[in-house]
Amino acid sequence: MRRLHLFFATLLGLPLAVAAWLWFTLLSPFTYDRPDHLAPIEAGPHEVFVYGTLRSALVRWVVTGRAGDSRPAVLEDFRRTALDLEESPGERVEGEVITVSAEELARLDRYERLGIRYERVRLTLADGSAAWVYRRLPEEDFKEARL
Repeated sequence: MRRLHLFFATLLGLPLAVAAWLWFTLLSPFTYDRPDHLAPIEAGPHEVFVYGTLRSALVRWVVTGRAGDSRPAVLEDFRRTALDLEESPGERVEGEVITVSAEELARLDRYERLGIRYERVRLTLADGSAAWVYRRLPEEDFKEARL
């Protein structure tokens, strides 16, 4: 009987612990303060090129509150290296474009730790459209942001 109680406690407790961790790291006001030097977010809609975890509808739902639709997109003359993109003539990165509101863009900024780990830049995609793209800040900028 004791094992059964432990099983059900684990079965219920694990999802709650995961949900609490996701809220704390992605949505809570305690883990990210938008740096003062960043420009305010303009009214949407905003097109965002995603090439990593944000390609997952589940991740987008957790971060922005909705999965939203996406369309395939390509960023030319770049290559993906670990968590970043680097310029690389002749190469390309396949990803997706999502359309978000200003509030959802602020949530994406929190998720990417804009101004601390990533910067958001406008780049032109292979189809000629422009989209926001998150690019990793140099390591020395991380250190300054943590001080």
